[in-house]
Amino acid sequence: MRIPTLLLLTATLTLSACQSRWNPANWWGRDRESAVQTDVNPLIPDQTEDGRSFFSSQEQNAYVGQPIQQVIKAESHRVPEGQMIVAVGVAAVHGVNNIRLIAANGGAVEGGVLTLNLMGIVPEEPVVGGSDVTREVTAAVVLTDQQLAGARVVRIRAAANSQDTRVR
Repeated sequence: MRIPTLLLLTATLTLSACQSRWNPANWWGRDRESAVQTDVNPLIPDQTEDGRSFFSSQEQNAYVGQPIQQVIKAESHRVPEGQMIVAVGVAAVHGVNNIRLIAANGGAVEGGVLTLNLMGIVPEEPVVGGSDVTREVTAAVVLTDQQLAGARVVRIRAAANSQDTRVR
């Protein structure tokens, strides 16, 4: 009983590895090869929504975020590049997006404190209400050792409060 089972297993593995017509995986249709144009990427459009060329140099839009209502948690984690600062806040309305931690005072360290503003873009038609958990937002930024030179504390500032986290 072991010999026929061993022969059947060996034949199955051998046939499944080859590209012949004896391979059961090839019985219900053959793979077809098609040429692909490599000079055009179908995922990148030729033009933007307003008709400008996608590949032309476009100036960066200025970030128009507003301060998040409240910071509820700030953490600092050591990473190979420096420190990863994570901030969790509660927005005043639902739908706040594009949350960022932006350095205040041009990123200058004042008195051993580096201040980051917790900002977000408020939607045109915000939804007011709901619990704090449903309006919670999170942002993170990695700061290099050069950016943190002289800083002992990173302060995350929101509209209503601020929280400090020690640099490790």
